[in-house]
Parts: sequence; structure tokens; C-alpha cells
Amino acid sequence: MLLTPLRPTAEVRAGSASRFAAAFGLILKAGDPVLLAAGACLAHLLRFGTLAHSREQVGVIVVAVLVALIVFNTSPLYRSWRGRGLTAEVFQVGLQWTVVFTGVLVYITALQLADNLSRMWLLSWFGVSLGGAVLLRVGVRGASAWVRSRGMDLRSAVIVGANPDAQRIVNTMRKEAWMGIRVEGWFATHADRSKLTSIPLLGQVDALAQYVEDNHIDQVWISLPLREQGQIAYILRRLEHSTAEIKLLPDLFGLQLLNHSVDQIGGLPVLNLRSSPLDGAAHLIKATMDKILASLILLMISPLMIAIAIGVKLSSPGPVFFRQLRHGMGGKPIEVWKFRSMRMHQEEEGKVTQARKGDSRVTPFGAFLRRTSLDELPQFINVLQGTMSIVGPRPHALAHNEQYKTLVDRYMQRHRVKPGITGWAQVNGLRGETDTLEKMARRVEYDLYYMQNWSVEFDLRIIVMTVFKGFISKNAY
Repeated sequence: MLLTPLRPTAEVRAGSASRFAAAFGLILKAGDPVLLAAGACLAHLLRFGTLAHSREQVGVIVVAVLVALIVFNTSPLYRSWRGRGLTAEVFQVGLQWTVVFTGVLVYITALQLADNLSRMWLLSWFGVSLGGAVLLRVGVRGASAWVRSRGMDLRSAVIVGANPDAQRIVNTMRKEAWMGIRVEGWFATHADRSKLTSIPLLGQVDALAQYVEDNHIDQVWISLPLREQGQIAYILRRLEHSTAEIKLLPDLFGLQLLNHSVDQIGGLPVLNLRSSPLDGAAHLIKATMDKILASLILLMISPLMIAIAIGVKLSSPGPVFFRQLRHGMGGKPIEVWKFRSMRMHQEEEGKVTQARKGDSRVTPFGAFLRRTSLDELPQFINVLQGTMSIVGPRPHALAHNEQYKTLVDRYMQRHRVKPGITGWAQVNGLRGETDTLEKMARRVEYDLYYMQNWSVEFDLRIIVMTVFKGFISKNAY
């Protein structure tokens, strides 16, 4: 006879889950850099029979740990593994370790240290530390599974809808205890033609939001056909103020159109409805490319920026730079830097007047800067700060966002990525004043196309197009 352990209250479960999750996460975050350094020492002992390192080796180890702290913490390496198998996590560990050691090799090459370092030591270091990181995760997963089997470190979930896929996910969560997800029950909708077994019916979908709030539910799994768009939209509206994760179990029809942040659990495709298109490895790759290119570009154009700064200062009284609050990634306000191209003037509070052809506020030198886009060069500083990207949707003034977000369909979705100095819309001629709703709608259409089709090659293509045809535009005034 199997004894079912007593189920703790929602508050106790939430508290224990957060404590254990934080502890396991801390073990991994602290263990990885320690294993990286320890792997270097062990590899040195195996290769040379001593722990005495040269000055160059110590320097390389310190650089590796510093690079790892940046790379690991900006990657999905420490994302919760619930529902993600060990194979997928080992692949992610191998990928991030490769990125770190690639950075180490770049450092060694740049400082011409290759002749002073043993290639066998470096190779052994990579293998030993990577093996240690994998073993650490096996151990943490084992400890986590042991804890969860005793009713701790659990996430609570409810299912919306009843179909074979929903039943399959319920069976998977009940069978795979290591996932640590407890399905409390399911809610019925008008589209249901069957019932879920082994879990209780909690009511109709109208009662979902209140139940989620009262019982501190962590996850809501929506299992409805994609044709039930109205029902899905209704559920999302009811859960608008909930902090629960929302996941969709879609059918395969049209899945290729929804290619961002897709997970698999129990062999089923699961779409994360609240995620960024540039997440995980894509985010790391783009951020790294931005930092490297922005540093090189600022180094090359620094004499030009000094000359422009002098020209701005001589053109009219006022500061060299103009800083304006605009919306960045996630809709958070950021300060965007530009060379000042207008005479000092006062705008009405809450109003931003776009520059028009023949605008009397623009100085002659400022008009030249705007036509050639040279006024936007200081935004490479924004890229180094991490508030902007080289390529992305152009940031709009706060007042314009308030104006257009209710007028243009999916307007605010462009803020799911960092704004850019240049973008797909700009190299296709959509620059300058957006004096009609149609112009803004077309710009947003191009921005969303870029987000849905992002790749490194696409970014490089836009940068090249900007160099050859994007700097000068008849619409920039």
C-alpha cells in the first residue's frame, strides 16, 4: 500500500520552492567558476606533476573566470530545468564552456602568450572543468529529485482544456517526479469534448483567475486548439494581473509561424507566451557582437566625433549632446544620446514635435548632421552601456509611443528587443518624420519582420546596407 505524503499549504510550498530553487541555483552559480579554476589546477597537476603555475598561467585563469562570470550569467545556463532533460542542459553547458574558452584563446592570441602556454594543458583544462560542470549538474539534479519526491521544491500548475495532449502532459508530470510540477486540477471550456482523468475538475474557465490568485498557482497550461483564439485571449485577459507563468500546448497547425521560445515537454511542443524573441544563446551572441563592434567603431570614429562636437558648439549656444528619454527593451525608459542639431528651445510639457522639412529650430550644421545620420553616432555609447543595440527597431519618443500604441496594431511588441541605431525599416527608406498613421504602421511592420527573422547574417546585412545607402536620406531633416 502506497502512502501519500501530506500536502503542505500553498504558502509553505511556495516558500520551500523558492528557498530550494535559490539554493540549487546558488550552488551552480558558485560551483561553475570554482570548477573552472580547479580544472585548470588539476589539469596542470596531471600535465606537469605540480600545482606551481607560471605568472602567464595565473593571468589566463583569472581572465577565464572573469569571462565566465559574464558569459554564464547572461546565458540561459542557470534557467530552471523543470521540463528540460539532462541532455539539453549538458549541451547548453558545453556551448557556454566553448564560448568562454574561445574568449580565452582570443586573449592568449592578442597578448601573444601562445608560446608560453602548453596546448595540452589548455585542452586538458577544458575537458576536466567541463566534465566537472556536468557532474555538478547531475548531482544537483539528483538532490533536487530527492527533495521533490518528499513534497518540497514543487511548482503548482493547473490545466485549461481537455484533449489528448493535455492528458499526455498530465501523465508526464505525474510520472516524471524530477520535474517538480504538481498538477492541482483542470478547468473546463466550451471547446472540451472529453475529460481529464487522474486529476480533479476545478470548475469552468470563468473561475480560473480567482483560483490562481487564491492558491498562488505558479503555472497555467492552456491546452486549446489554435482556432479558439477568442477563448485564449479571454483567458489571457483574466490573468492579466497574475504573476503565474502561462504556457500554451498548441496543435501543430501553424506552428512554424510561432518560432520563438519553444520548449518540448513529454515530446509535445510548448510555446512560452511571455518571452523575448532574442533569448538565450541568441541574446548572448547579439550582445557580444554589439559590444565588440561598438568598441571598434568608437575607436575608429573618435576623431570624427571630436570634430563634430566642435562644430555643434560653434553652430549655436548650448550643450554638445542632446539626451532624450525613449522606451528601451521591455518598455523601460532609457536615455538616448545624439549630437545636438537644433537651437535650444522649450517644448510644451508632454509634447514632442518631430523635425519637419525647413524646420527653423534646426541649425545649418545640424541639418547636415541629420541628413547624414552623423548626429546619431553617440548612440554607440548607448550600445556599450547595454541600453541599445547596433541593429534593432529605432527608439521613439515617449510621447509618440503613447500616441501610437493604441492606433497601430502590435506597436508595443517592437519593445521586446533592444532598440537599434539602425534597423530594417531604416535601410528600406522608412526614416524621418512619420506624419501619417500609414507611415508608422509600415515602420512597425518592418520592425516586426526583423524580430521574427533575426540572425547574425541579417544583422550584418543591415549594417552593410546602412553603410552604403542608409546614412543619407531625403526623409531625414
